[in-house]
Amino acid sequence: MSNKLPTRPPKLHAVSAPRFAIVASEYNPEFVQGLINNTCKELYKIDPNSVVELFGAPGSFEIPVVAEMVAANRKCDVVIALGLILQGQTKHAEFIALSVGHALQQVALKHTLPVIHEVLLVSSEEEARERCLGRELNRGIEAARAAFAMLRVKEKFKPQTSLR
Repeated sequence: MSNKLPTRPPKLHAVSAPRFAIVASEYNPEFVQGLINNTCKELYKIDPNSVVELFGAPGSFEIPVVAEMVAANRKCDVVIALGLILQGQTKHAEFIALSVGHALQQVALKHTLPVIHEVLLVSSEEEARERCLGRELNRGIEAARAAFAMLRVKEKFKPQTSLR
């Protein structure tokens, strides 16, 4: 795990209003809302013209289904998945986290659409607070920066129009 956030990417000039779909769990709302707030704040800092639409999922396990519906609709440039899974005394949380990660990757590959995975598996509320509400390791900020980095990659594969 990195202890530093990636640097803020510059605004894209080729995309006039980048469209982001945030799919967020409604479970553990204090922490997930922190991720949402920090993601949106950073998206708008990078590009004030960003368009952000929020989609709720009852829990982290349901995020991939909502992400699939959003991706199939094709009205966004990037999907950002946000959730928090708090490790308990059983392996259940690990199974959920693995399943969610695999399913999100399948959505991304099926639709050739960037899906940013910030469904966090943490071992304590202190870890959750640090990653969702803190400034140093905030994964919402990281998600926004990764979304713009993927938009930059995506732009390289768009057909260029000739000016002949």
